[in-house]
Parts: sequence; structure tokens; C-alpha cells
Amino acid sequence: MKAQADTIAAISTAAGLGAIGLVRLSGSRAVAIVDSLFEGKTLAKQASHTAHFGNFYSSPVADEGRQLLDEVVVTLFLTGKSFTGEETVEISAHGSPYILHQILQACVAAGARSALPGEFTQRAFLNGKMDLAQAEAVGDLIAAENKASHHIALNQMKGSVSTELAHLRDKLINFTALIELELDFGEEDVEFADRTALSHLVQELKSAIQKLIQSFEYGNALKNGVPVAIIGLPNAGKSTLLNALLQEERAIVSDIAGTTRDAIEETINIEGISFRFIDTAGIRQTDDVIEAIGVERAKQKVRQALVVIHLYDQPDTLLEDLQEDLSNKIVFSLRSKADGATEAAPRLSVEERFHHFSISVKTGFQLELLKQALVLHFKHQQHQNAVVITNVRHKQALELAAEALEMVDREMAKQASGDLLSLYLKDALYHIGSITGKIDVDRDILGTIFGKFCIGK
Repeated sequence: MKAQADTIAAISTAAGLGAIGLVRLSGSRAVAIVDSLFEGKTLAKQASHTAHFGNFYSSPVADEGRQLLDEVVVTLFLTGKSFTGEETVEISAHGSPYILHQILQACVAAGARSALPGEFTQRAFLNGKMDLAQAEAVGDLIAAENKASHHIALNQMKGSVSTELAHLRDKLINFTALIELELDFGEEDVEFADRTALSHLVQELKSAIQKLIQSFEYGNALKNGVPVAIIGLPNAGKSTLLNALLQEERAIVSDIAGTTRDAIEETINIEGISFRFIDTAGIRQTDDVIEAIGVERAKQKVRQALVVIHLYDQPDTLLEDLQEDLSNKIVFSLRSKADGATEAAPRLSVEERFHHFSISVKTGFQLELLKQALVLHFKHQQHQNAVVITNVRHKQALELAAEALEMVDREMAKQASGDLLSLYLKDALYHIGSITGKIDVDRDILGTIFGKFCIGK
């Protein structure tokens, strides 16, 4: 990490041509640097949140060889009223990459330095404009590729995860303080922290943390696409279904058994939710070495999926054979090739994790029902899980906090001393606090987190 006292500058729009491009500066000299290169109103005399039109030059007024770079609009955000909390200036110019780089170079020559990836958001965190979890959500919001991941990232940036964790942390701090108080009066053998109430609190916190941990699988799936494994015996219609869902000939369809040797994966957006459909090799016993590898990979995809679509033309025992791998998954067992079927559509329920009905790719019979059922499950979870985590670092921290609380539980059962309980309670507090940065966060850790951001944000 470089000095926070520096004034930083970066191009904040994506690479490539565009009608408008943006160069952003943040730091104590942001206004002064731009003022020296801008011909229009004197920016130092203007109010925050105002925009000003004028000419932008390659060097200060005193330089006789300076060149006009572009006509620009400069927007001011003064200290305490900006994204970073610092004096910030945004220069809107024509979107030519050449123009934007010339403006950036002029700012650097006038006293700014090029920003590191994520340094603007990092400064917002260091200046108390947002906590660490909210800062990480900014990166997720930028990377959001569908409505569901956008919704989750936006909620996280607004503080949904932070608020939940602050609530848990406050409760834990109160009890830890009482136990610490007991230690101060150790010679008098007093007990300020009621052990029964502490036990109830630990159970409550463990339950809440476990719920957040469980939300990771759902949240990460919405963020990266819900994995859906299409399985069945050879020639059950798996590739045909994938092609129908994609509305293009993506997978090879053949009457020859074993045509699909490896998994084919494609992402489809249905009502704002991305589903990663995986067409797998037909699962059967085979002496063909290559096909056997495909079968093993198909079973692996089942284990990794959240949703399994089992297709069959004739009844088989595949689901029974894979029963151990289907635990906690949403399963559709669909009779395929039901070209002449006219059965009434089943009533869909989000409480039911196993669905059974017929479909026909040829006639389109109940294909929309399949899509509706998929969306229904995940939109329901989206409403049920108001607080969702999608960050691996957060999940790992919560797992460590849960382990520490488990140790509190065990030691209380052994009637352990307050100093040992305090040790584990502080451990849990540390791990919960590490998610939002409510501890002394190591600078190298911050550099790693914000280094994943794009330059200019």
C-alpha cells in the first residue's frame, strides 16, 4: 500500500471507445491539481457537488507549450462529501482512450500519482465511509451479471451483512465484558455473567452464524450461476433438452449411445437468475475407457450441482443409485420424449425438493413448467434469505467464529473458568469483526482484498 496522503488519479471508465470517459482524482490536492490544468471557473472557489464546463490542457497555464486536450465537464466532491471521504474531482471528457490517457498523464505530471487497483474504495474504507464487507460488495456489484447477483451485492453494499454481524457482535461483546469484569474481582468469587443466559446466547449465535454459512452456497450460486446437472442413461434426451433450453444446437444429438463423452456447460438467464446447465455423459456401466471417464465426471457434476434434472424414457434406478449424492439438492425426475402427453400440470411447491412430471422437447410440452419451477425455488430462497453471504473470506471467518463458540459451549459444560471462556469469546469476536474490519486489519490483507478491484474504483 502506498501513502494515503498522496492524491491519486485513474481512468474510471472501461477500456475501449465510448461517448464519454471519466478520469477521477482523490486526495488533499485533487482540486488544486485540476485547477492548474483547467480553464474555466476557479474550482477552488466552487461548492461541492457542482459541475463546471471548460477546457483541459496538457500542462499548467504558465507553460507556453501547453496543448488543449479536450473540452470537459469537471465535477467537485469536497472533503467529507465524496465516495472516498476525501476531496474528489471527476473529469468527464470525450471517450477516446488517447484523450483520457493524456488527461491522466497531465494530472500525474501536475502532482498526482496513478491509483492502484481498488484504491478509491480502499480509501473509502480507511476513511470510515463503509466497512470492509460493504467495500467488497462494491466489487461484486461491478461484476454483477444478472438481476439476482445485482440484488445481493446491492443489499450487501447497503449494509445487510454488516448490520446482521453488528447485532451478533454487540450481544457477544456485552457478555465478554461481564466475564472480564468477573476476572477483575476474581478474589471475591463473584459471577456477573449468568452462565445459563450465556449458554442460551451461544446457542442463538451459533444458529444465526450457521444460517449465514448455509446462505453461502445459495448466494454463491446466484452470483456465479446456479449449477444444474442434467443426468440420465444414454439416449434419455439430455443433449436434446440442453439444445431446447438454449434454443440452439449446442450439443451433438445422436441415436448412438455414449455420444456425449464429457460434460457440456452453458449458462442461461431465466427471469434474472443465471442457471449453468451441464449436459453430462449417459451414466451406465461400460468397458470403454473414455466413456467411463465421462461417466465418472457426470457423477462428479451431480455432487457439485444444486439442482439435478434426471431424464428417463423408460423407468430406471439411477436416482436410487445416486441417492447419497442427492442429499439437500432440488431434484427433477422427468419422463422425456412424452410427445403425445396431455397430463395436467402438477402444482409447484417450493417446500417440495423432488418434482416428477413429463416433458417433450419435440412439442414443448411442460418445458415452461420446468423453467418456472427452477425460478420459483430460487426466487423463494431470495426472499427467505434476506441476508446472504457470497464471499469465501466471510464464510471462512464465520466457520472459525462458529468453532470458537462451540469451544465456549464445551468449556461451560465442564464448568471452566471465566478466563478460558473469555479467551474463546474474544476469538469469536475477532473472526466476526474481521469480516467488517472491526479489528486492526493487517495492511497486507487489505492490499490483497482491494487488489482484486479494477483500477479507478
